[in-house]
Amino acid sequence: MTDYPHLLAPLDLGHVTLKNRVLMGSMHTGLEETKDWNRVAEFYAARARGGVGLMVTGGMAPNAEGGVFPGAAGLFDGDDIANHRIVTDRVHDAGGRIAMQILHAGRYAYSPDCVSASPIKSPISPFPPKELGEAGIRKQIDDVATAAARAREAGYDGVEVMGSEGYFINQFLVRHTNKRSDDWGGSYENRMRVAIEAVRRARQKAGADFILIYRLSMIDLVPDGSTFDEVVQLAREIEKAGASIINTGIGWHEARIPTIATSVPRAAFAWVTKKLMGKVGIPLITSNRINTPGVAEKVLAEGCADMVSMARPLLADADFVAKAAAGRPDRIAPCIACNQACLDHTFSGRISSCLVNPRACHETELVIEKTPLQRRVAVVGAGPAGLAAAITATERGHSVTLFDKAPCIGGQLNMARVIPGKEEFHGLVSWFEQMLADCDIALRLGHEAKADDLDAFDDVVIATGVAPRDPGIPGQDRDNVLSYVDVLAEQAPVGPRVAIVGAGGIGFDVAEYLTQDHPGPTENLPEWMREWGVTDPAHARSGLALEGPHPAPPARQVTMLQRKAERPGKRLGKTTGWIHRATLRMKGVEMLSGVNYERIDDTGLHVSFGEARETPRVIAADTVVLCTGQESRRELADALAARGVCVHVIGGADVAAELDAKRAIDQGTRLAATL
Repeated sequence: MTDYPHLLAPLDLGHVTLKNRVLMGSMHTGLEETKDWNRVAEFYAARARGGVGLMVTGGMAPNAEGGVFPGAAGLFDGDDIANHRIVTDRVHDAGGRIAMQILHAGRYAYSPDCVSASPIKSPISPFPPKELGEAGIRKQIDDVATAAARAREAGYDGVEVMGSEGYFINQFLVRHTNKRSDDWGGSYENRMRVAIEAVRRARQKAGADFILIYRLSMIDLVPDGSTFDEVVQLAREIEKAGASIINTGIGWHEARIPTIATSVPRAAFAWVTKKLMGKVGIPLITSNRINTPGVAEKVLAEGCADMVSMARPLLADADFVAKAAAGRPDRIAPCIACNQACLDHTFSGRISSCLVNPRACHETELVIEKTPLQRRVAVVGAGPAGLAAAITATERGHSVTLFDKAPCIGGQLNMARVIPGKEEFHGLVSWFEQMLADCDIALRLGHEAKADDLDAFDDVVIATGVAPRDPGIPGQDRDNVLSYVDVLAEQAPVGPRVAIVGAGGIGFDVAEYLTQDHPGPTENLPEWMREWGVTDPAHARSGLALEGPHPAPPARQVTMLQRKAERPGKRLGKTTGWIHRATLRMKGVEMLSGVNYERIDDTGLHVSFGEARETPRVIAADTVVLCTGQESRRELADALAARGVCVHVIGGADVAAELDAKRAIDQGTRLAATL
């Protein structure tokens, strides 16, 4: 018996049977662009060994103009085919199956050579596309089909034709981007010709015994997108054209509605796929914010889909499926949907990885091996850096003692997980607790380590974290002036009018915490949909509610201020910062920059602006919250260094930069790998 009978059931596609209903969805990791094909192969092979039923690669360009950026990976010639064969052979040797995604970026291509249905510039690219003529359209279709044939030659088990997320094919489908009046525009029958022809020609060139997935945008979330009737019509035509499976695409990249961030409810769009169930005769895959085997099983058991796509959860843990099958879901490193090391890296031109699993995409470089010589290791600090170091060192065979002055583990993670929209951090702390229970680690919680406690150890790792920085504002010693630590630990009451000093990541977190009644909409799908203006695409074209976003009233009146003369939130995550800014705008938060903090008194926070300290203003506030940065806690490290002890300093104790769990976990893991 298994707790996941639907998830682990085989799926018969006719010419081939998949061993379970788990698809590792497409992610552009940047690995193929490194040209290190052993590294690419090991990334996918690790997931194959972990039990995934079918994997889909990151998007491979069918031609130069379709690449997401100049030099983007594709399958253009014999050398490319030989290189990709390294990947497919390794996956097959590991018992897995893999499909190649064919992605034509269209106007999303970051290149002056980009092409599309109409010459309408994307809001996320500086380059206006060239409008294709008849011959140009035919070329793009032929190139997609040729890529499918090359994928088969390279040993892939199938392809996925990307027809969603606002890429090239999607751009032909909707009036939002297709303003043509010829045979490729106007009526929906004309606008869906590119999609149908691409699938039909790909099937002809690749053959009948080849998996062909079509990624269909089932809810566009942009103006003038598809109606649900059009989605059904296209799905039926795609089936006739030869698709084996239809995968669910949710929202365009330019949509102003979050679709995969941590604040989006789990399985938030499975109902969209369920609406299409029974309307076609081929299997349907659902996707987005499905990150545990329990959530995936529920989605399948409720008839929302035939298969579940999970992408980032397979970054977090390559053995996701194997651990679920073994009845140990508590051992699965959880995807917290933070985007910090995956999508933020992708859109910054960096190799992707994972906040909770730094080995993701670095399997050949960050190797965790058993140590030939066991050492006694003390780790001081049970925040993310210390936990990663302690667990990794123990896995390698070292004898580890973990100290923390707090009575529980987690450090700064315990503040993050109380923020509305960051509930996934509860799962991360629980996973760390489980891993500690599995490891032979001596825990000394509620004990503030001193230099004398550490004399008997061969290695001492200092992960003592950060302390709030003192901003030195006159009047900050008043009773109504609190640190963010006091607020998030609920150690002091907060009034109805709040001034937040500091608009970095912590300032934004505190603002969301104070404007939101608890619990937040992340755990209430109907409330979340109302807040962001999402509705059934059968009721409103593209799934955009006619009345627009309708957030709940703010719990408090909040003003957020910063010294820097730049847009507040500019330095937040590349793919999530806009969500935080939009959330606070919907809550009526006033954001001020270029501010000088003059003093705090009975009337509130006195500020001025600019170097000349002009335009004095009083921010009326019942409570002032200080979010003015952090300083490294290095006292113990300095005391040990004074004794001549060689210490390793990691995490916030090394660099105090916001609450950077990504850097902390990576640093802790890499240090432990070398001890």
